[in-house]
Amino acid sequence: MDANEIQLKIKDQIKNNNILIYMKGSPYEPQCGFSARTVKALIECEAEFSYVDVLSNPDVRQHLPAVSEWPTFPQLFINGELVGGCDIVTQMHANGELKRLIESISS
Repeated sequence: MDANEIQLKIKDQIKNNNILIYMKGSPYEPQCGFSARTVKALIECEAEFSYVDVLSNPDVRQHLPAVSEWPTFPQLFINGELVGGCDIVTQMHANGELKRLIESISS
């Protein structure tokens, strides 16, 4: 796949999943602490979410930052919009904002 095809694939993934996290590893076996903390926040909010392991998808890992304009992982998207990475998500979880956002899309 060339860069344009990969970016289209990423955009489709974001568009077709209400809650999507690009992370290192899986929700069951995160491969970095930032991914683990972000997934933990989603689980504590009882979110139903999809994930893409960027370690086993090097094309996605390489091209996602160009699509999202965000350089690091994990990256959380809700309703097609980038929410942010670990620090933003854990802060939103701590102040209740993440749960409200998740509840607003499932209602």
